[in-house]
Amino acid sequence: MDTENKALTLPSGRNRQPHFSLTREAGFANGVKDMDWLDTNIPCQAACPAHTRIPDYLDEINQGNYDEAYLINLVDNVFPAVLGRVCSRPCEDVCRHGRDGLGEPVAICFSKRAAADLGSGKHVVLNPAYPQTGKTVAVIGGGPAGLAAARELALYGHKATVYEKYSEAGGMMNQGIPEFRLPRETIRKEIEQIEMLGVDIRCNQNIGVDITVDELLANNDAVIIAAGTLDPNIVDIPGKDLGGIQHGLEFLLEANEKGTAKIGERAIVIGGGFTAMDCARTALRLNSDVAIYYRRSREEMSVPADELAEVEHEKIPLEIMASPMAYLGDADTGIAKMRFVRNELGEPDDSGRRRPVAIADSDFEVEVDTVLLATGQWQDTSWLGPEVSKYVLDKDGWIKGGQPVRTEHASLFLAGDYSIGASTLIEAIGHAKTCAREVDEFLMGERRVMDVARIDGSLETGRTHDLDAIPRQANPTLPLDERSFKAEVERGYDHKLATVETSRCYLCHFKFEIDNDICIYCEKCLEVKPQEKCIVRIDDLNYDDEGRITGYIDASDPTPHVYPLLYIDQDECIRCGECEKVCPVECISIQKVTRRSERVCDVAKEFPA
Repeated sequence: MDTENKALTLPSGRNRQPHFSLTREAGFANGVKDMDWLDTNIPCQAACPAHTRIPDYLDEINQGNYDEAYLINLVDNVFPAVLGRVCSRPCEDVCRHGRDGLGEPVAICFSKRAAADLGSGKHVVLNPAYPQTGKTVAVIGGGPAGLAAARELALYGHKATVYEKYSEAGGMMNQGIPEFRLPRETIRKEIEQIEMLGVDIRCNQNIGVDITVDELLANNDAVIIAAGTLDPNIVDIPGKDLGGIQHGLEFLLEANEKGTAKIGERAIVIGGGFTAMDCARTALRLNSDVAIYYRRSREEMSVPADELAEVEHEKIPLEIMASPMAYLGDADTGIAKMRFVRNELGEPDDSGRRRPVAIADSDFEVEVDTVLLATGQWQDTSWLGPEVSKYVLDKDGWIKGGQPVRTEHASLFLAGDYSIGASTLIEAIGHAKTCAREVDEFLMGERRVMDVARIDGSLETGRTHDLDAIPRQANPTLPLDERSFKAEVERGYDHKLATVETSRCYLCHFKFEIDNDICIYCEKCLEVKPQEKCIVRIDDLNYDDEGRITGYIDASDPTPHVYPLLYIDQDECIRCGECEKVCPVECISIQKVTRRSERVCDVAKEFPA
């Protein structure tokens, strides 16, 4: 049965008014308005590239069910303990609790770590979704994208073999992130859970030398290239060939593998992302007098406020609104100074951030003997070989098609940064999951997994209005005098902190709705509502062509039984349940609505042909 594009609806009737938010009251649904409700009302899950069921796992942590919370994360994002330490947190940027007047976003990332730290600590092996298919897939690259894709393929019943260039799998988790942010045993454990599913990880495999992509294509049913972005972007300004100039990832790779790296007494890090922060904090631990220079303002930096706070706490200077103009020195002694220019912010560029514009006659120079460039990197395509390159690269040598998953070779796919360019761990994982679905469809000739809304009944949420006033709980950290190259700086929540912090979540996956066919307009719900506009009197709702609710029209006459509808605005609702408790005719329903990936065959059972 084709359910991929079919709206899963029930016949219209007394309780099927168009002002209902979803097409169904229970079970699976994937109509346009159903999926839109999920994206609109659970902004954290919509913003997560892996679509992690964030309110679900925060609720489990709040109840002390750490293993269940870890399992939810493991299913969705593959590396919960890792991401609980180093995720870029796009979910927190959109958290409703962070809106004006509502405080700070829920500490979703720190809470995710608590699920790993406070649980049983046992290895967790997921149950495959399908039996063994006999299909084989080679995955090039043992970083987060390659490992995530291989994990998903194993759950689909395919045999995945990962080919990793370095001596240990993990990619940027090992090579680019310092141990004081991400302990290596944390990475190894979550990789072991992938291996326990039957994924074969082969290290020290140099593709193009030990084995070619052509050979992998010939010997497997499909091949995924998930080799990351390892070709450094060197800032092209005068003096770039002087000694003492190094890309930040090369520096971090050496430091993380050896525990040390060559660096001068006075170092400058160029950049404003995670790599720049990691380079600076690593250089500090190697006894270098280091500073960070960034061409935009603090607001344009892509790292969370907590990360910047730690940089400041470690007393690393941050010079903003300054662009590099030239490296100064000579060929014998290397770099001696850097010339910068002051900037002001102009119009936004393609990234959405305001473009730095140089200020005339504002040049200045800084003495330096080491420059670390945290200025991005590109896909290395030199090892693909001529036959494969014609399917992957355009005439200028770039990956074809922008952000592809499939290539022009039927059995060759791209995953993670090798497809989308340098990104974050969670973006690479999310893209890899999408890639694995495409590979599965190619191998099996049908789409076997689909995204749906799962609608369940619920009696209460456990939230109260008082929980809104709880401030964000700080993540305990090591004192400065105890920080070293390996000691983990962030210590993580204990049971009390985890419980308090997760109680702040609005539990946006709960839907409160009034059935106006039953409502007697006694207005008891209006008497107890905690927010001014969480329940409103309206004349009508606004809809688009797909039936999605896009807004409402305030009641022109607020007299009961004159205005036609009472409406719960999901964006204002804090899920406290006070309205439902006082309703004498039980016309207010509470449902839990969750975005889930389900087997198509399971969804189809609810809708027989």
